[in-house]
Amino acid sequence: MTYREEKDTMGTVKVPEDAYYGAQTARAVENFPISGRQMPRSFLHALALIKKCAAPVNRELDGLDEKIAEAIETAAGEVLEGKFDDQFPVDVFQTGSGTSTNMNMNEVIAGRANEILTGKRGGRSPVHPNDHVNRGQSSNDTVPSALHIAAMHGIFTGLVPALQALHATLSGKASAFSDIKKIGRTHLQDAVPMTLGDEFSGYARQIALSIRRVSGLEERLSELALGGTAIGTGLNAHPCFAEKTISRIAVHAKLPFREAENHFEAQAARDAAVEAGGALKTVAVSLTKIANDIRWLASGPRCGIGEIRIPAVQPGSSIMPGKVNPVIPESVIQAAAQVMGNDAAIAMAGAGGNFEINVTIPLIARNLLESIDLLTASANVLAEKCVAGIEADREACEGYIEKSLSLAANLIPEIGYDRAAEIAKKAHETGRTIRETARAENVLSEEELNRRLTY
Repeated sequence: MTYREEKDTMGTVKVPEDAYYGAQTARAVENFPISGRQMPRSFLHALALIKKCAAPVNRELDGLDEKIAEAIETAAGEVLEGKFDDQFPVDVFQTGSGTSTNMNMNEVIAGRANEILTGKRGGRSPVHPNDHVNRGQSSNDTVPSALHIAAMHGIFTGLVPALQALHATLSGKASAFSDIKKIGRTHLQDAVPMTLGDEFSGYARQIALSIRRVSGLEERLSELALGGTAIGTGLNAHPCFAEKTISRIAVHAKLPFREAENHFEAQAARDAAVEAGGALKTVAVSLTKIANDIRWLASGPRCGIGEIRIPAVQPGSSIMPGKVNPVIPESVIQAAAQVMGNDAAIAMAGAGGNFEINVTIPLIARNLLESIDLLTASANVLAEKCVAGIEADREACEGYIEKSLSLAANLIPEIGYDRAAEIAKKAHETGRTIRETARAENVLSEEELNRRLTY
């Protein structure tokens, strides 16, 4: 690899010849070789959107040269389209304000804008990464803003539609299974009869509430810190910069972004992200409950519960032929576990601010945006590759009811709890059904017995 030399305020550093970024990014790559994990693409694209929308506003309000503004807007648009995704090598585990990534973005956009204007890639002239690309901004306000933009986009264009599709699929199964009687279970023991449709309606309601939970995040995540610059003071930003730039961002993203009500809160705390992490964790818990129930209900197929059949998407064993495992529910459970772990990291990171800035924003961004992506994919795959293809085994469902000792509860209004318990105990000891035992004990007439044990 060949290198070029570039200068910044700390001196000269070598930069890869084919890179659009410059000295500050090269220093960050050298200083933070911790994990090999780069910032999420959705975060980088959100940050590029800020730069794209800021350039014409700076031209209008602050006299930024028209050609420079246009070149910045074009270059930022190309970054937003993903054309320069390979130009962001800075590790997630970097300076806690995200300054390294902000400067990476400023340098890439400046480097591409210089290429547009002069034919030479990189550099700090005629377009300067700080003076022009970062004009009216600071890492203190752009990085939190990019986090909110990326999270909002992921939730409302990805996660919510995926949950809505899952809800529709579960609701469809609830209707389709509404006449299939089965035994309910509590504590993994037989309970009283219900319908398979009842069970699936509960799952559908969980997802409906999940949609409501994540949708409720809009009010807090739609606030952007942009315009606060250094610690929330608005230093070096035109008084109208935030309003005009955020308006452009909202139009481009088709989301209701607005300027933060208090810039000091918006930059010092990451409470909205912590709230979002908690809501996503709750969704993960719901998906785990549903996926686990599906595994149990489909267990067997001959020596387990086996009340439903799930689609066979791949052979389930490397040694046992004919075995088909519930791979989709299991993949969802694992993704949900990762989301729960991410939430713990987000919560700890959210508490990691001191005075006027949180110093763990890259970690929050990485975990929050990963959780959104994982839940989006999980909801989609669970709906499409599992729930949509579930079939009920009516015979198995109804057969378990007749065998269940819990039917003794139906006799309580006529013979009392204690006598019903005796019937259940005898049925268990003899291996007979409740119906057979009650008939043998002559506790009710045949007509009343059939009325009580109709399910």
